[in-house]
Amino acid sequence: MNAPDSAAARLAALRELLPGCLLRDRRRLQSTFDRLARKPAAADLREVGRLETQVRASAELVAARRASVPRIVYDETLPVHARRDDIRRAIEAHQVVIVSGATGSGKSTQLPKICLEMGRGAAGLIGHTQPRRIAAQALATRVSAELGSSVGDLVGYQVRFVDRTSPRTLVKLMTDGLLLRELEGDPLLLRYDTLIIDEAHERNLNVDFLLGVCHRLLPQRPDLRLVVTSATIETQRFAEFFSGAPIIDVEGQSYPVEVRYRPLAEEDEAAPPLPEAVRDALEELERGCARPAR
Repeated sequence: MNAPDSAAARLAALRELLPGCLLRDRRRLQSTFDRLARKPAAADLREVGRLETQVRASAELVAARRASVPRIVYDETLPVHARRDDIRRAIEAHQVVIVSGATGSGKSTQLPKICLEMGRGAAGLIGHTQPRRIAAQALATRVSAELGSSVGDLVGYQVRFVDRTSPRTLVKLMTDGLLLRELEGDPLLLRYDTLIIDEAHERNLNVDFLLGVCHRLLPQRPDLRLVVTSATIETQRFAEFFSGAPIIDVEGQSYPVEVRYRPLAEEDEAAPPLPEAVRDALEELERGCARPAR
């Protein structure tokens, strides 16, 4: 086999590995393939060798990321558990899925785990946005604990001035504003294979911009999956915006709350400072002597 034939054969074999590479590498590698394919007779075996090294390194990294996913365990007491299979099938069949559920349904903590179990997060990150920094940090801590990992390893977060992610990170919690800023350097969001836009019903300016960007981006990224979570009041509008995306309804979960009232002071007494009043109320509750609710 002469050199051009050898180069062409190696290129054909390497092209089969391309779908297993990192998303952020595929377009760059594809352009190299296309350039070499246009002039197969002039293909330099050394150049093909360099390309082979890059392709195999990227594919091996994806395989290592996939192998790092631990056994996924779900909390069966959460309402989202009953719809887990429906959510998985919807994500497999549709590029956009709307998940409707009230507070307490478990959607924020369990959705990234469902995506991980599907194999998402290996070729690109699972990006999970929150409207507030505290929520992003708290969710990263919670999901990390449920996966038996530490924050910054398999699950991390990034907010303004703080980046707790690593090369091993599969799920990245962040504010929606941070994801918008990433568009400046990554307009196709090739770092991500899945996006979860959480609490979209809050409809702040960042969320609206993100939804508009995703609407434009999805035709260019058929590999990308978008999951939008919302309270029940907004789901139909989101589904219509994304051309009839399926809606998965998840029941909420509420807990009994007893309201008790305690006056700051008796009628003839001066009211104590608020911190002391709070302390006194907590001590009464602890002793089980609080005034009955009325």
